[in-house]
Amino acid sequence: MLNNINNVFKGSVFQTKEYGTLEYLDNILILVDNKGIIKNVIEKENEYYKPIIEEATNKNILVELSESQYFLPGFIDLHIHAPQWPQAGIALDDSLDVWLNECTFPLEAKYSDVNFAQKVYDDLVKNLVARGTTTAMYFATVHHNSSLELVKSCINNGQRGFVGKVVMDNVEMTPDYYRDNSTNEALLDTEKFIQDVIKLGENVLQGVYPVVTPRFIPSCTDEALYGLGKIVKKYDAYVQSHCSECDWEHNYVKSRLGMTDTQALNKFGLLGEKSVMAHCNFLNEGDGEIFNQTGTSIAHCPISNSYFANAVLPVKRLKKQGVNIGLGTDISGGFSPSLYDNIKQVVISSRMLEDGVDSNISNTNRGVNDSRTSVVEAFYLATKGGGDALKLPLGIIEEGYICDLQVIDINASKSKLPNFNIFNDKKHLLEKILYLSTINNIKQVWIQGKLVYENN
Repeated sequence: MLNNINNVFKGSVFQTKEYGTLEYLDNILILVDNKGIIKNVIEKENEYYKPIIEEATNKNILVELSESQYFLPGFIDLHIHAPQWPQAGIALDDSLDVWLNECTFPLEAKYSDVNFAQKVYDDLVKNLVARGTTTAMYFATVHHNSSLELVKSCINNGQRGFVGKVVMDNVEMTPDYYRDNSTNEALLDTEKFIQDVIKLGENVLQGVYPVVTPRFIPSCTDEALYGLGKIVKKYDAYVQSHCSECDWEHNYVKSRLGMTDTQALNKFGLLGEKSVMAHCNFLNEGDGEIFNQTGTSIAHCPISNSYFANAVLPVKRLKKQGVNIGLGTDISGGFSPSLYDNIKQVVISSRMLEDGVDSNISNTNRGVNDSRTSVVEAFYLATKGGGDALKLPLGIIEEGYICDLQVIDINASKSKLPNFNIFNDKKHLLEKILYLSTINNIKQVWIQGKLVYENN
């Protein structure tokens, strides 16, 4: 009965297969093969439920949760500036130009030192995995060898990584100590990086993937952006960049190119089904339609947006337009490596968008009506929304999907989440988990069916 099955997981699951719809599966069995793919999900009523438990126990492949533990799908972080990890929490009360020019760019320039890169990247990946992030999409730097160290850190720590070597060739908008030497070299290096990552990932079970990564339009010449679009088409590559993040960027692109970020990125061939654009706070309805038509996804970074974006992403409006949205921490514009924190901020920011923030304006005109996002909807963004953005079977527990799991313990010794037998609805339990869990509540993390983290 369990031929070619590596593990049988027994426990209860919270997930959202559809946006805004919570599903609770009580003490199911998850059968996972040696490639980390879910072969079957068996409910308690199934006639094979008990025989499978008995056989899995005899084969020593049963992973059974305690009564206080629950499975959540692994979280998917769609936007991380990996080299900025040492900067997390630094200069967030300064202006964007100070944050970038006095902290970020000098820091990223240090990654010419491969040994420095290896230490930082290994620490970052470990921290993300410990917080339930099983898949991550990363910006690296302009440095080829150091960017490959980030790929190696993902491989060594069992995380599914999407990594881009950043392109910055516009001499007018980048510091002389930190940019590509030339447009031609930037394009050649991007293609070489793609080839090197593909080679590194040949035997990596969970997968590592190269990503074409223009930092954003201001840092790139038109020639580079057109060239990157051709590379995307040649390799059917993933793409990531920033899009209409803040007033300055949005207006700069309009001034330089006479169109919105969305229109420009589409013209350059950088929008498509494997494209993830960060922030997107200033997308108008026409931009949203382009995202929907091209299949481009948004990486919503609510904590970072609160510091630097000058606006709140209209999640509800964009979802109604059919745009797929996932979540990103945006280290270090966002201080926290935890998508739990960003799930909370999705809800908080949406309430502020709906209610408005200026008490001098009447409450009928202060906010944007019908803008709230629920915590269950935010949970979807961190799981299924991220999987859809990456066009991989990720984010839910279902036959044919990749087995990425977090084990959450609500009775963790240093972080108990009691309900005093009052709020017993399963939705309330998930809300408590999402709002109050700390790193202590995450007892195990499994990626592609393999245990990669355990908190004893």
